[in-house]
Amino acid sequence: MDFKNGKELLELCQREGLPISQVMRRRECVLGETTADEVERRMTRALEIMRSSAMEPLKNPHRSMGGLIGGEAKRLAAHTAKKRDICGPVLQRAVTYAMAVLETNASMGLIVAAPTAGSSGVVPALLLALQEEYHISDQRLLDGLFNAGAVGYLAMRNATVSGAVGGCQAEVGIAAAMAASAAVELMGGEPDQCLAAASTVLMNMLGLVCDPVGGLVEYPCQSRNAAGVANALVAAELALSGVPRLIPFDEMLSAMYNVGRRLPVELRETALGGCAATPAACQRCGGCG
Repeated sequence: MDFKNGKELLELCQREGLPISQVMRRRECVLGETTADEVERRMTRALEIMRSSAMEPLKNPHRSMGGLIGGEAKRLAAHTAKKRDICGPVLQRAVTYAMAVLETNASMGLIVAAPTAGSSGVVPALLLALQEEYHISDQRLLDGLFNAGAVGYLAMRNATVSGAVGGCQAEVGIAAAMAASAAVELMGGEPDQCLAAASTVLMNMLGLVCDPVGGLVEYPCQSRNAAGVANALVAAELALSGVPRLIPFDEMLSAMYNVGRRLPVELRETALGGCAATPAACQRCGGCG
């Protein structure tokens, strides 16, 4: 059940008559030399952590270690409670949860790197929002996580998920691609539509730089997780509606990696450019050394 790229994954899905989530489950059992029950148990634990990291800040906000963020998710929830939100139920919830997970991460709480700590809000946020709106069971949500895991695996094998190597397009971009693919499967889409959504996300986020203020995974990381959720939702909608995709996932992943490697060092997690180099950011974090 091993696969090295998106093309091979889709061929496996077609040959075995399986969705991406089931192919990934079988791969984990075979290559991990473990049982299906153990694989399921581990992913169930990941889902529990994801849910907790998304919900806790809504009840008990915490300032981040660097002091740049804290309380944003609860503020969004309060805004929605007043019926002032304009995004619609799925996107509004997803944005709130994405912000919450980054708050948990930045205050030293427990999160699931999906695929990294700095992009950990996107996947759980979109899946939890879809669950609430469409009454999706936890078991089906696990399918979404295995699907997302397949996309993340392909990104790590064939490109990068590191902001220091490929910019934020490689962190939040891949996270959003994972979330979009998972969302498509959860909403009844076919494997090729899943990877079409992932490809669209990478196209839309191509060139996004990594420029954390003060070198901290707080700002603009938190807002970019929220934006990543929106991008994932758009890409999933396009794929499910049958909008054609010009560039296959494998080619788009390669393009993302090549662009990332060409970004100047100032725009790859060094806090020497972009948002991090603005006067307001430098003043907020005590000046640049």
